[in-house]
Amino acid sequence: MIALLTGEIAQRHTEAIVIDVAGVGYRVQIPLSTFYSLPENGKISLHIHTHVKEDAINLFGFLSVEEKNFFALLISVSGVGPKLAINILSHMPAGELALALVEADIPRLTSIPGIGKKSAERLVLELQDKAANFAMDKVVDVSTGNKSSPAGLREDAISALVNLGYKENLANKAVQSLNFPSDTALEEVLKKALQLLRK
Repeated sequence: MIALLTGEIAQRHTEAIVIDVAGVGYRVQIPLSTFYSLPENGKISLHIHTHVKEDAINLFGFLSVEEKNFFALLISVSGVGPKLAINILSHMPAGELALALVEADIPRLTSIPGIGKKSAERLVLELQDKAANFAMDKVVDVSTGNKSSPAGLREDAISALVNLGYKENLANKAVQSLNFPSDTALEEVLKKALQLLRK
């Protein structure tokens, strides 16, 4: 199973590129977010999701692990295949998409070509909690001492909310209004803060 490719860009198109790895060309389908961030020349490394079907093996590439992981979340939803998942990420960055899912923003989701109301509702139903966890995965690791203190928990929660797309002042206000013991899990603090921000 191919997980990472590093090589020269032999061909580039908005929907796919060919990476030359030691003389072998790999066709990799990519979202527009990755296409617009490609270097003009030199080596490139893409995180690869290998999708195996009965009649084909397709490679999907992403510049960041976070985007690859969100792609995997999307295709775990019934009715969402790799091509639709690539289309979704082409029209909405992973962080913005996570925020739309957390807030159950159906109008924002249906603005993506190929996503109707039922598809948007299914995405929210199956991915809302996982989208919140996506923000926590992006929080920078802190020391054990910070994790055990209320101040450290607040900083982590604010960072997670900012990663989800909330403005820092709103995230700070929501988290600072909460009272919780030092041994509270970050996930619980984040859920309570999100409830306040959705009101």
